[in-house]
Amino acid sequence: MSILDSRAIQEILPHRYPFLLVDKIIEIVPRERIVGIKQVTVNEHFFQGHFPGAPVMPGVLQIEALAQVGAILALREFENPQSKIPFFSGIEKARFRRMVVPGDTLTLEVTAIRIGSRVLKMRGLAKVDGQITTEAEIMCILGDRETKL
Repeated sequence: MSILDSRAIQEILPHRYPFLLVDKIIEIVPRERIVGIKQVTVNEHFFQGHFPGAPVMPGVLQIEALAQVGAILALREFENPQSKIPFFSGIEKARFRRMVVPGDTLTLEVTAIRIGSRVLKMRGLAKVDGQITTEAEIMCILGDRETKL
């Protein structure tokens, strides 16, 4: 089941291929929690160089995927989410626990620690088959953006 599909996500986030790293949102508790899904396929652009013959999704891209899901949680609070753009301002307590490889379904769970009008702090857990792959606390600042995208 999908609460937000890829089209709805692109109405909220400014990210586009090849940097949009969330395929759908399956759960939302406004201002509290959100769960997204990233289907990891062998066709991902980053597998060409990370690593030939032994493809592994980079941990920093897993954190980026968590940040995108968290940004959806925050941006949904604005009447016009297209007027805002999320910028990373910090990553704390990042840990990488399991490799993510082609064929995996990456579940991206983000819990709000603080959602303000400009500053966000979230706790993210990325999982495959219930096993944690990546965890981190993510901070970002919401800036204004031009609507000409």
